[in-house]
Amino acid sequence: MSLSKSNIFIQQLPGGSKRDFEIVERKGIGHPDTICDEIAEAVSRALSRYYLEHFGSILHHNVDKALLVGGSSEPYYAGGKMRHPIELYIAGRATSQVGDKFVPVEEIAIRTAKNWLKEHLRYVDVVNDIRIIPKIRSGSQDLVELFQRFGLGEVPLSNDTSFGVGFYPFSALEKKVLEIDQLLREPTTLSQFPCIGEDTKIMGVYKEGQFLFTLAIAMVDRHLANLAEYKSKIEEIKAFVANHVFIDASCIFINTADDYQKESIYLTVTGCSAENGDDGQVGRGNRANGLITPYRPMSLEATAGKNPISHVGKIYNLWANELSKAICLQGFAEEAEVFIVSQIGKPITEPTLLEIRLKNAEASEDEVRSFASGKLLEIPQIWEKLLFPS
Repeated sequence: MSLSKSNIFIQQLPGGSKRDFEIVERKGIGHPDTICDEIAEAVSRALSRYYLEHFGSILHHNVDKALLVGGSSEPYYAGGKMRHPIELYIAGRATSQVGDKFVPVEEIAIRTAKNWLKEHLRYVDVVNDIRIIPKIRSGSQDLVELFQRFGLGEVPLSNDTSFGVGFYPFSALEKKVLEIDQLLREPTTLSQFPCIGEDTKIMGVYKEGQFLFTLAIAMVDRHLANLAEYKSKIEEIKAFVANHVFIDASCIFINTADDYQKESIYLTVTGCSAENGDDGQVGRGNRANGLITPYRPMSLEATAGKNPISHVGKIYNLWANELSKAICLQGFAEEAEVFIVSQIGKPITEPTLLEIRLKNAEASEDEVRSFASGKLLEIPQIWEKLLFPS
C-alpha cells in the first residue's frame, strides 16, 4: 500500500532562543575514516558506471565495508621514510557475472582506489606506501532479486529496513567548521603552506556565545627543517585561519597534543596519520551532510559504498537532507528536520513513516505534506545525481 499524504506527519519544532552549547566535528579528506568512506563510494560509482556501460543497468552491489590498517613510518625533519605500508581492505558484495560475461570487480576496485589516492593525497606513493586488498564477493540472491525491478524500469524495492534523517539550515558553528575544512584544502592554502597534510580534523565548540576550534593537522616533514620552523608554521597557520574565517586567533588551537620540550609533535611523511598506526573504517566519520553533529538528528548509518538504487541506508539519508533544504528554500519554514524509515521489500517511494518537523512554518501542513509527497516520487532518480553530478 502506498504512503498516502495522511501518513506524512508534520510537527512543530520549538521556537525561542538558540542553543547555549553545541559541538560539531569534521574529519578531513586524508583522515583514515574519510579515506575509507571516499574510496568505498568511489568504487560504488565506478561499478555503477561499468554496469551501465556494459549491461544498460546498474546491477546489485554494496561495497560499504572498507578497513584501513595503519602502517609504520619514520618521519624526520626535511624528509623521513615509510617503514611498512598502509593496508586498505575493500569488502562487500557485487554482481560479478551476467550470463557468460564476467565483471572484473576486484580490478575495478583496485584501479579506482589508486586513482582516488593519487588525486587526493599528494604525498602518498600508491605503489610503495599502500596496499589495496579487495575482498568483494557475489551478492545474496534475495537482495539481487529485490534489485532487479530497477532494470525493468519499476520502482526499486528497499533492500534494508533502515532510516534516514536530515536538517537545514546549518548553524553558525557548522558553517564555520566546513569553512575551515575547505580553507585547509584550498590549492592556494597548500601552495602557501605545503607542510599541511590532507589528514585534518576540526572540532568546533560553541559555549555561551564563544566559538572554540581544535584543529589536528598532520604536518609534512619534508617541508620543515627543525622544531623551530614547525612551531613557527603552526602559529602562521593559526593566524591564517583566523584571518580568513573571521575568528579571533585565541579561539583556535592546533595540534594540542604536541610536547615541544620532548619534541613529540604531529610530524608525518605522507601527511596522513594512517602511515603510523592510525586505522580507519567506513561509517565512523562524517555523516551524509559532511559533518558529525551530536546536537542534531543524526543517523549512524554508513552511506558510503552502498548502491544508489535500492539501499535506503544511503538513499534516505541523502534525500532527508535534500528535503529539509528544499522546504526551507521554498519558504515553507525557517528550519526543517526530516525523519524517514523503510521496510525491506517495500518500494523505496513508500516509507513506513515520514515525519517533518518545522520551525516558524510559513506554509500550511497540507502544503508541506503535498510538497513532500511529490518529492518522494523523485527518490528513484537520486542515483543520477550521484553518478552524474551537474
